[in-house]
Amino acid sequence: ALKIVTVKEMRRLEESASNHGISTDQLMERAGLAVAQEIRKALGTAAGKRVLVLVGPGNNGGDGLVAARHLARWGASVTAYLTAKRQEEDPKLDLALREEVTLSRASNDAGYQTLDKTVGSSHAVIDAVLGTGRARPLEGAVKDVMLRLGNKQGILIALDLPTGVDADTGEADPAAPRADITLTLGFPKVGLFRFPAAERVGRLKVLDIGIPAELAQDIPLEILTSSWVRDKLPRRTKDSHKGTYGHALIIGGSVNYPGAAYLATQGALRSGPGLVTLATPRSIQPMLASKLTEAIHLPVPDDGLGSLAPEGVSSVKEALSQYSSLAIGCGMGHSDSARRFVIDLLLSDPQPTQPLVVDADGLNILAAIEGWWDRLKTPAILTPHPGEMSRLTGVSTPKIQARRVDLAREWSARWGKVVVLKGAFTVVASPGGTCWVSPFANPVLATGGTGDVLTGVIAGLLAQGLALEDAACCGVYLHGAAAERLSAIYGDRGATAGDLLDELPATTKSIIES
Repeated sequence: ALKIVTVKEMRRLEESASNHGISTDQLMERAGLAVAQEIRKALGTAAGKRVLVLVGPGNNGGDGLVAARHLARWGASVTAYLTAKRQEEDPKLDLALREEVTLSRASNDAGYQTLDKTVGSSHAVIDAVLGTGRARPLEGAVKDVMLRLGNKQGILIALDLPTGVDADTGEADPAAPRADITLTLGFPKVGLFRFPAAERVGRLKVLDIGIPAELAQDIPLEILTSSWVRDKLPRRTKDSHKGTYGHALIIGGSVNYPGAAYLATQGALRSGPGLVTLATPRSIQPMLASKLTEAIHLPVPDDGLGSLAPEGVSSVKEALSQYSSLAIGCGMGHSDSARRFVIDLLLSDPQPTQPLVVDADGLNILAAIEGWWDRLKTPAILTPHPGEMSRLTGVSTPKIQARRVDLAREWSARWGKVVVLKGAFTVVASPGGTCWVSPFANPVLATGGTGDVLTGVIAGLLAQGLALEDAACCGVYLHGAAAERLSAIYGDRGATAGDLLDELPATTKSIIES
C-alpha cells in the first residue's frame, strides 16, 4: 500500500534516497518531468497550449521550472512568473529560459497587470510557489498572487500541495487557492486528508519520483488503493457453493429502526458471503422477511416494545456455531432490553468466538460500561462515527475530528480492537499501530443508513475468511468507491443507502478487473 507521510518523514526519505545515490537534483528533475507529463495528459496535448507556472523561492519553484522547461519543449507557450526572489545561481531557471520560457517577475509587475492577463488567458496555471517547507501565514506578493487566481479560465494544478496549506495539520491560509488537481510528489502528505486543506486539493494524484518504496517500509500510515484491495479480496472458484463463502449473522433492528437491519443484511449479501442470517425482534421480522427474500431469518423474542429481549440471547448463542462472522448494533435502539441483550451476548460467558463487527447502538451500549474492552474477548471491529467515538472515549467530537488518525490509533491499541473511524477519509486503525486512510470524502454518504451498509459489507467479508484489518479496509474502500460511482450518476445529494447497495457488486467487479 502507498504510505502517507509527515513533512519530517518526507525529509528523512529524501535524505535516505540521497544516501542511496539519488540526489536532490535528480529528484527535482524526475518530479518536474512527471508533473509536465500529467499536465500534458490533463490538457490532451502540450502543443499550442498556454501554461502559466507560478514559481516560488525554493525547491517547489524549482520543480515548477523543470515542468515549464519540458512543456515548452513539447510546444506549449509557457510563462514562468516569479512570485519571490530566487537564489542568484538558478540553473533550473536558466534551462527553462533556454527553452524559450517567458519570464515575468511579481517585483516588476505594477498592479499585477501582467499576472491578471496571463491567468485569464492560460489553459493551465501551475501553483509551484510554496511546498512542504512553509507553514506560516501567506503575506506580501505570494498572498497577492494567490488571491488573483479567481479569474482563471483554465485548470489550476498544485505542485505537491496548494500554497498556504500546512502539509501536516491540514490548516489552510484564507488565501490558499482551490486547486482542480494536486500532483503530490513521492508520497501523499497527511495534511491533504485533513480539513480545511482537503477542500482545496481537488483531485489528488500521487507521482512516483523514484524514491525506493522499501525506504518507507516503517511508516505506519497508508492510503488504501484499488490494487491493495484487489489483492486482499478472496478468489472465487467455479466449483464453489454457498457453503464455501461463509455465513454472516446480523443482529439488530427495532420498531423504530427496521431499515437499519435491512440495510446491514443487504450490505452483507452484496459483499459475497454464501449465506446471511438476520436476527431481529419477532414483532418486526415479518416486514423484514418480505424485503429480504435472500436472507435466512432468526426471529428473536422482543420486549413487547419492539426491541430485542435479553431472553432471546440463549437462542442466538445456541445457533452461533453455524456462523462465520457476526455484526451487532444496527438499529437496535438504546432500550434497557437492548442494553441487557448486548451485555448478555458479548460480555457474558460463553462469548462468541467468531469475528465481530460492533456498530451504532452496540457501540453506545458498550460506551456506558466501564472497562468493556477487557471483558470483550471476541476479536472485534468497531465502526464508530465521530459522535460515537466521542461517547466511547470521552474526547469531544471536534477534538476527534482534529486528530482522527492519532486518536483512532491510540484507542485501537488501548482497546485491542480494530477501529473504523467513519467520516470523510475514513480511518482504519489496528491494535498493532498500522493505520489506513480511505481516499474518499463524498457527501453522497452523508445520509442515514450508509453506515449500516458498511457494517454489513465488513461482516460479509469477515464471513469469507478475511482477517479483521483486511475486512475493515476492503469494506471501507468498496463502500467509498461505490459512493463515487453513485455521485457520478446523481451528483452530491439525493442518493440513498439503498442506491449504494445496488452499486456494490459492479464496484467490486471493477476493482477485481482493474
